[in-house]
Amino acid sequence: MQSRYNPAKIEPKWQNVWEKGRIFEVSEDESKPKYYLLEMFPYPSGRIHMGHVRNYTIGDVVARYKKMRGFNVIHPMGWDAFGMPAENAAIKAKSHPATWTYTNIAQMKEQLKQMGFSYDWTRELATCDVSYYRWEQLLFLKMYERGLAYREKAYVNWCATCQTVLANEQVEAGLCWRCSETVEQKEMSQWFLKITDYADELLEYCDRMPGWPERVLIMQRNWIGKSEGALINFPMEDSEEHIQVFTTRQDTVYGATFMSLAVEHPLSLKLCQGKPEEAAVKEFIERTKRIQRSERTSEFFEKEGVFTGAYCRNPMTDERMPIYVANFVLMEYGTGAVMAVPTHDQRDFEFANTYGLPLKVVVNPPGAELDVDGMEEAYEEDGVLTNSGEFSGMGSAEARKAINQYLESTGLGEASIHYRLRDWLISRQRYWGAPIPMIYCDKCGIVPVPEDELPVVLPLDASLTASGGTPLPTLKEFVETTCPECNGGARREVDTMDTFVESSWYFMRYTCPDYQKGPLDRARNDYWMPVDQYIGGIEHAVLHLLYSRFFTKVLRDMGMVGQDEPFTNLLTQGMVCKETLRCPEHGWLAPEDTDEEKPEVYQCRKCGTVAEIGRKEKMSKSKGNVVDPGDLVERYGADTVRLFCLFASPPERDLEWSDRGVEGSARFLNRLWRLVYEERQALQGVTSYDSSHPLEGELRALHRKTHQTIKKVTEDIEQRFHFNTAISAVMELVNAIYQFRSDDNHDPQALPVLRLAVEMALVLISPMIPHIADEMWEVLGHENSVVEEQWPQWDEEAIEEEKQLIVVQVNGKLRNRIYVSPSASNEEIQETALNDERIKTFIGGQPVRKVVVVPGRLVNVVI
Repeated sequence: MQSRYNPAKIEPKWQNVWEKGRIFEVSEDESKPKYYLLEMFPYPSGRIHMGHVRNYTIGDVVARYKKMRGFNVIHPMGWDAFGMPAENAAIKAKSHPATWTYTNIAQMKEQLKQMGFSYDWTRELATCDVSYYRWEQLLFLKMYERGLAYREKAYVNWCATCQTVLANEQVEAGLCWRCSETVEQKEMSQWFLKITDYADELLEYCDRMPGWPERVLIMQRNWIGKSEGALINFPMEDSEEHIQVFTTRQDTVYGATFMSLAVEHPLSLKLCQGKPEEAAVKEFIERTKRIQRSERTSEFFEKEGVFTGAYCRNPMTDERMPIYVANFVLMEYGTGAVMAVPTHDQRDFEFANTYGLPLKVVVNPPGAELDVDGMEEAYEEDGVLTNSGEFSGMGSAEARKAINQYLESTGLGEASIHYRLRDWLISRQRYWGAPIPMIYCDKCGIVPVPEDELPVVLPLDASLTASGGTPLPTLKEFVETTCPECNGGARREVDTMDTFVESSWYFMRYTCPDYQKGPLDRARNDYWMPVDQYIGGIEHAVLHLLYSRFFTKVLRDMGMVGQDEPFTNLLTQGMVCKETLRCPEHGWLAPEDTDEEKPEVYQCRKCGTVAEIGRKEKMSKSKGNVVDPGDLVERYGADTVRLFCLFASPPERDLEWSDRGVEGSARFLNRLWRLVYEERQALQGVTSYDSSHPLEGELRALHRKTHQTIKKVTEDIEQRFHFNTAISAVMELVNAIYQFRSDDNHDPQALPVLRLAVEMALVLISPMIPHIADEMWEVLGHENSVVEEQWPQWDEEAIEEEKQLIVVQVNGKLRNRIYVSPSASNEEIQETALNDERIKTFIGGQPVRKVVVVPGRLVNVVI
């Protein structure tokens, strides 16, 4: 053993030992409880970043800990390899997406291995491999057979920059989630997956997942957005047609004074045809379509509309209602038509005031009456109905039920449940994705590719250009095919699947990546699934997690899997944040662009100006506040980086980067190394203390601290994933060992206790810093890796503190004796004394005037 800790030598050594020993490769074993630990797999960008390091280090600690607890742990890794980022990056690099992707995978795999993560690399998969997406295409065909995949025209979110369609979930504040450019509305024929068929179950099971963070469940519930209300038919004036609306406030229907249509509603243009209003309506529709939906629904957005020249009738009052096209009504919510009740909806109130439309109060606050002329805003709460015919006097909740019954009995409408959730649009007009296995025949229409002709292979000889779009329509040999039904000429679908399709079932394929008879081996999948612990960012709360839940339920109904939900427990780790540095002249500065003149004072290397220190934000290349994990590993070693990521913050909170924190972690590893180095000869041949004989004094104190640390670390990992406090406990144990050594305790009776303490420190911290732990474990004479050891169990008797005798007096007379911990505070000693039953008898209910505590000796209660 060298006197100085050298991670550059130690870490590759143990990574090689683990790989050659295949100690993280697993198979099904019914004799052991299984544990499936999974972190969300990465997009192969080329280099891992600190967010990856933190995420995967958290998972690795849990995987190693569970293995030491006797679980059969599966801990796989793969690559979310299809998608627009790879395509755009390849275009920029003048490369092919396949070349770019597989090169990056090789680089990132090597980086992950350098971190010492305990992956079973025999299960590695990349979603861009034909061996993976061939089964995805089969799943699509099975969904098509069940009516869960369909094609129809719809207004879609179109990103002109990426030249593709986006799902609703991929539009954030009106911008593309990938490129942050403006998204517009465009009508196109697209493929959808019918996730709405599972809306009720997806919502119901949100109450059956106690291992998920509540904020994630709230986000999913809100996205599904179940609303109970009514469908009401408003008859058109001078026509047999009607406009159907969905509302959750049918108790206000008597107050509906006009109708608002979305610009995408099919009646918006039809109603104005041949009327003087036609030109204005058309202009308004075109102008509104260019506005983002998120803006149109904002409370600060100016409510505008245009009269269509047509009228309908309120089915409850028969009053005439003008029909407007309004910019705040969206087609995907309800039916795209809104009965406008200006006195009880703020948007309608603002709109009515702008266009001089009538207001009618139909719900009063309890115990009060509203005056239309005095209203400055809509009254939107429940209340008591008024001016509502036979329903006047009813409370809102009672009236909603009664009006539903009336609508159904008269044929004017019916009770209904609607969802915010819309079917999942999966068509993408991009090249680098899984081809959708469908064929278009002029004679037979849409025809699925026969299963025995799968996979439909993505051609790799395509040429991409910077202008965007997909080259697939121009590849004659790909597009032109034969119709499976009539053998005539036909065309292949040239859209590819949304990459979220790939990530919606990859965790199941990990259980049987070599299976060739179908997407999944049911027996192996049922052994490993569901995932016991899933770890990833909160940004996936709706998209990936909701789609994965949907896929799991669909595959269950197909008989391919046996579970209802994919992930039993979910941990959403916080971000890695660092302060930004900005030069007034040169903008954002990366760490290598600055010199630290003195603590927290940085100068721009280009001009010498003192940089402005900004707030701590998520690490971002654009703001220069990134730290390269590779540089840190080269300088300090992987174990130091791992230790800092775990020690700086609990996993669910943001980690604030600190260079000094990294240096502090390095110092602790050197201190631990020095401890083993200095004691290695004294401990050679010594057997750890086995509780075969009692201990006294300092020996007992160190033994107690050892077992207290075992308990603390075990509970912190098992119950809370609070690795920071677990590490702190081991640090305290190391301090106690150093203190014990300072007293020159090297007699034959002390060495077994010392050895046990040192060994337990290494075992307990080994999941966090596995390389250095294995090296020191070997120095102590062990042959196996620490991860192959059994996790220790604390001894309840050993952790008990020695009790200290305290005499208790009442008015100066000895009345009893109590025993307390030597570390008990004066307040705790006083509380114990006053709660003693014998002392209560002597006090006799009299008021206590004063309590005198003499630490370590006595308590005197004065009454």
